[in-house]
Amino acid sequence: MKLDDKVIAITGGARGLGLAMARYLGEKGAVLALLDIEQDGLDDAVASLEAAGIKAQGFVTNVAEEDSVTAAFSAIKSALGPVSGLVNNAGITRDGLLIKARDGVVEKTMSLSSWQQVIDVNLTGVFLCTREAASQMIEAGQQGVIVNISSISRAGNMGQSNYTAAKSGVAALSVTWAKELARYRIRVGAVAPGFIATEMTAGMKPEMLDKIKSGIPMRDLGRPEDIASSVAFIFDNDYFTGRVIECDGGLRI
Repeated sequence: MKLDDKVIAITGGARGLGLAMARYLGEKGAVLALLDIEQDGLDDAVASLEAAGIKAQGFVTNVAEEDSVTAAFSAIKSALGPVSGLVNNAGITRDGLLIKARDGVVEKTMSLSSWQQVIDVNLTGVFLCTREAASQMIEAGQQGVIVNISSISRAGNMGQSNYTAAKSGVAALSVTWAKELARYRIRVGAVAPGFIATEMTAGMKPEMLDKIKSGIPMRDLGRPEDIASSVAFIFDNDYFTGRVIECDGGLRI
């Protein structure tokens, strides 16, 4: 897909990986619709993109709430036109072991709220946004691309029952939707990042970061631009659909 003047929606687009993707795709000519939960963050992101000559507009959205998602995509269509692309990037973590016990006594378990919050944002949010974006593409009679951000953790990672379930679900949905939507000229792919240098990893203790890096064959964290370029590849390659790109420095969990 040629991105010139194409409207691309990015969830979680106000910071981190989402903003890096927005900048990367914007430099290729895309018009960005950034979806995020906080107005201030969106305002800052839009300002930074516009300063670089990139067209962007922010839309306050809670991807876990159906009414919020439908309202946001309706607003995007009214302001910018129907979307041609979507990057489902918004995500949260609420890490913890399923059960923590000592000497046969259960001390702590993962709460239902911790489970549900991650599933709501990381999995249900992907479903809701994809449904709305694909509907716009079909009704506009135009080809489209949907990119879902999965994770290396989709293979199973200790302390991330909720996140793992969501991200493996995202990968499976990418295959399912690629099959369902191909008849409408909509391609669906996914990117599964490894450990990337973001605000989240910047807050880790140095010794923890060193331990993580030592287990990565490339011996370093990835950059947000590495994930953005993987997303851009899916947009660019018109024969790519139903597959997951793993961008993880060779790491396996």
